[in-house]
Amino acid sequence: MKKLLLASILAMGSLANANAQRSCAAHTHLHQLEAIDPTVAPNRNAIEEHTNSFLAKGGYGHTRAVVTIPVVVHVLYNNTTSNISDAQINSQMAVLNADFSKTNADIVNVPTAFQSLAANPDIQFCLAKRDPNGAATTGITRTAVTKSVFDADTDDCKSTATGGVNAWPASSYLNIWIVPSLKAGTLTGILGYAQFPGGPAATDGIVFAHMYTGTTGTAQAPFNKGRTATHEVGHWLNCYHIWGDDDNDNGSCTASSECTGSDLVGDTPNQCERNYGCPTFPRTDGCTPASPGVMYMNYMDYTDDACMYMFTPGQVSRMQALFATGGSKASLKTSLGCVAPTGGATCGISASLSAGTPTQTSATLSWGAVSGATNYTLQYKTSSATTYTTIGSLTSTTYNLTGLTAGTTYNWQVSATCATATSAYATASFNTASTTPSCSDIYEANNTRTAGKTIAVNTNITGIISSSTDQDWFKFTNTTTNKNIKVDLTNLPLDYDLELYRGSAKVGTSALGSTSAEQIKYNNGSVTTYYVKVFGYNGAFNTTSCYTLRASLSATAWRNGAGEVEEVTENINLDKIQRNLDVQAYPNPSNGNITLEILNLTNATEANISIVDITGKVVYQSTAAVNATGVSTQNVNLNVANGMYQVLVRCGDAVHQQKIIVQQ
Repeated sequence: MKKLLLASILAMGSLANANAQRSCAAHTHLHQLEAIDPTVAPNRNAIEEHTNSFLAKGGYGHTRAVVTIPVVVHVLYNNTTSNISDAQINSQMAVLNADFSKTNADIVNVPTAFQSLAANPDIQFCLAKRDPNGAATTGITRTAVTKSVFDADTDDCKSTATGGVNAWPASSYLNIWIVPSLKAGTLTGILGYAQFPGGPAATDGIVFAHMYTGTTGTAQAPFNKGRTATHEVGHWLNCYHIWGDDDNDNGSCTASSECTGSDLVGDTPNQCERNYGCPTFPRTDGCTPASPGVMYMNYMDYTDDACMYMFTPGQVSRMQALFATGGSKASLKTSLGCVAPTGGATCGISASLSAGTPTQTSATLSWGAVSGATNYTLQYKTSSATTYTTIGSLTSTTYNLTGLTAGTTYNWQVSATCATATSAYATASFNTASTTPSCSDIYEANNTRTAGKTIAVNTNITGIISSSTDQDWFKFTNTTTNKNIKVDLTNLPLDYDLELYRGSAKVGTSALGSTSAEQIKYNNGSVTTYYVKVFGYNGAFNTTSCYTLRASLSATAWRNGAGEVEEVTENINLDKIQRNLDVQAYPNPSNGNITLEILNLTNATEANISIVDITGKVVYQSTAAVNATGVSTQNVNLNVANGMYQVLVRCGDAVHQQKIIVQQ
């Protein structure tokens, strides 16, 4: 139990690394949501006020009925392995129902000292029997996708427009997306993530990879007991990580900085670090040094699946507050999702939808046969269209679509008709092959920095973004005489963005909206190879229209529109973080007045402080004297717009970075 700012975490992620440990990818996701949706923070505050009111009336001690939540599971698969079986999904549902009713078999493993704190959430889950249109459903949708990796930072699995599938209404269903694999920005191997109450309805729900689903099939140890879903549903039901998300995860504990965060729950012990693997009881740390120590077996820690098996009354109170009158999830109690349509007649839903390998103008669609079906109805449309074209009374499970448009995303769905009932639609999407563009050179393959194509400087070149996953990388070298760089991206058919790298370090970003031209200026750069990345925002692409790119070098510094020389971010490496430098920036969020505590173990006597905005532009820069081997305090006054910023402090060769939010 520790003290935490409200809305410090919105979406929680779990990462499996080389040592099979979980880790959190929450803060980037939170900052992105807050940056694009100003309603998130007020929503979170209102939910916490409602929770506090519920607690004041008795919280966990309230008389309450069991809440049953309809669930729709969206299986996004790119091969037969990731198209997991109904049996594996059912095993996951069984785990959720046991864990959220305190009937899990391993509840007996709770140490005696904590047994009185093992609580029953009184929450159950059912695979939906009725879809949003009132038709019968199995509660499972299956969609063939082209992506093998989905990104937690962009929520791309939650929209057909970005290669995933749209959510069912959050007011009536818990949406679960099961994907081939996950990443969060540059971090790969993510187990799953969730959206806290108060976020956008269109992205509400939880996501995890098929390897961490249920207890059978493709589930992989040590995350093969279904507890990834339990952990993420805990976040979806407004429970924070048990340690309060203030630790450095470095194996040590500094009470002044790592014992002040909070999970907003009074009956979980104060905990310094997240726990991995299967600890031995009792486990103590610098925040709770005496036995029985920390509650590492709590579902909201990071232990292995086999070693987490309890919620506390305080955590359950936070969940139940959501379903009390006025709670943000109260509408789920009256959802008809768990009630089959009247009449009792059912018809199964087709599985294994496939579009084969589409050409520029055609695609051969196929789907699994449904027992008892007499015919099928096929519908298809472009992803931008609002209505489907319908082809009915099909007796075969394949159909060849012709007359399609090259380089276009199509959505399609199929429904089975039985003797006494018609099934819900199973949905999928595909992309037709691209036409040959008119660019002078499309430079493929150049989808990675290491595959970047060399381009001439001070020369226009043309290229094309041909798919939602296409990235174009180019490289060039500046000279001792011409060290100043300007990159222009023009003639854009859609919303494309631009990034500049010095080696592997990103030194510039331009991300304007719509088809606005992008430009990066980078002055006095060290003489080396630079890389340019061109990509579509949110997967935007155009298979027929070329963009124009120009990398220009100059002996004189490039200036902005006001005649001032552009800021230089030379020698700031955002990826270099070393253990011999620790910086705490607080308060966070702040009104622009920030205190920096710098623990310097580098023997340097001077710190270079820079603060950059989300485009990479430096908004604050100073040099300060610091203690060579101790803590120094520096005050920074920022006069900037509300938003997310990156604090960078360099002492000698050590660089520390921390994200901060300014809210005035």
